[in-house]
Amino acid sequence: MKTIFMNVGFICLLIFGSCKEQKKSDNEPLKIGVQKQNATSKSSETKATVPVMLENKGIGPITSISFEPSIDRSMAEKGARLFKTKCTACHKANQPFIGPPMAGIFEKRSPEWVMNMIMNPTEMLEKDPVAKALLKAYNNTIMINQNIPESEARAMLEWFRTLK
Repeated sequence: MKTIFMNVGFICLLIFGSCKEQKKSDNEPLKIGVQKQNATSKSSETKATVPVMLENKGIGPITSISFEPSIDRSMAEKGARLFKTKCTACHKANQPFIGPPMAGIFEKRSPEWVMNMIMNPTEMLEKDPVAKALLKAYNNTIMINQNIPESEARAMLEWFRTLK
């Protein structure tokens, strides 16, 4: 029982203790707890083992997404807040952590794949080849299904677009 409380405390510390939201001007990306990635990070390791498959849309309800040319700042701010509350226990914006970073995600994955992974992680980890490779690359740490609705997942994608 003591171990469970220690683990919960650690997760709460990760979620609430290390995230700082910084509001930027309209031309700068929104950032939450962003740190620069160093050359020896896990990202270089995962590039060799996780395929880049932009044509893969993943497994789930999302089959098509189109982005407007300009970023919806209001939606991106909502996405940043959602990411901070739901995802920072395992993900950082710009560096590998328990799970992969979100910066540059659309250079490796289709928007549909990203939304399906957010909304349908259990089935994706069981059936999708990229999700399986990511699972292996990140020490078989599963992504918990948080039952995130489409509108929230889409807001997170809009924020991911601001990350460089």
